[in-house]
Amino acid sequence: MYKEFYGLTERPFSKTPDPRFLYQGKMHREALARLLYAVEERDLILLTGEIGCGKTTLSRALMDELGDGYKVLLFINPRLTPMEFLRALALRLGVGEPARFKTDLLEQIGTELYRLFQQNICPVLVVDEAQLVPHKDTFDEIRLLTNFQLDDRNLMSLVLMGQPELRKRLAHRSYEPLRQRIGMQFNLQPLSFDDTAAYIDFRLQVAGGEAGVFLPAAIELIHAYAGGVPRKINHAASLALLEGFGREMRQIGPDIVRSIMAELNLSS
Repeated sequence: MYKEFYGLTERPFSKTPDPRFLYQGKMHREALARLLYAVEERDLILLTGEIGCGKTTLSRALMDELGDGYKVLLFINPRLTPMEFLRALALRLGVGEPARFKTDLLEQIGTELYRLFQQNICPVLVVDEAQLVPHKDTFDEIRLLTNFQLDDRNLMSLVLMGQPELRKRLAHRSYEPLRQRIGMQFNLQPLSFDDTAAYIDFRLQVAGGEAGVFLPAAIELIHAYAGGVPRKINHAASLALLEGFGREMRQIGPDIVRSIMAELNLSS
């Protein structure tokens, strides 16, 4: 539809977490650097941020950055009991038939971790939407994974990603043992106005287009609506391009953004 009209080869504001479209402003660049450092150090890192701030896209960018010496174990729906979590982890590690009893299951996991170590491969456990973990006991199992170690290093890296309520949950004194294992923390903040403008231009260029399609006054309205949250910026910018295409406007001005505000507010 509007792609050819704006000289695009693909949709610039898709909802999918494509790491090619990760805008590496100062904040996201630092977050990715911290993730990479923690993984290389085989540490446990906690990454939090509001809904739509780009945590999942960062996790995909992290996977792209890691080389053959890493094996990513991704959990995108962590609503699991402790045994369900351990069995799922065992399967991801390569255990053909996870044991029914916890002691045997932990033995299988330990064996696979040591096998990967001998192959110079570091497993990286990434738990996305970790605030959805339903049981404290499941978090305890995640914590105890750091006990799989040799004298000088852990046998795996752990990445916990979630919304701000995850940080609040872990602040409770009952989670003190887990907090002591967290080697690094980072909280993603919304984009500033300048970053919002650069973000929109960056995604247009990655999609084969040119910067400057959105006028500054239009970006001001989008930033005011989205509050600097990338997912909401994507939604507003995508609707604005559709509206601009319908009007045959090569540039997106504030009048176009105002015209889609009712739809934006309805879906917020």
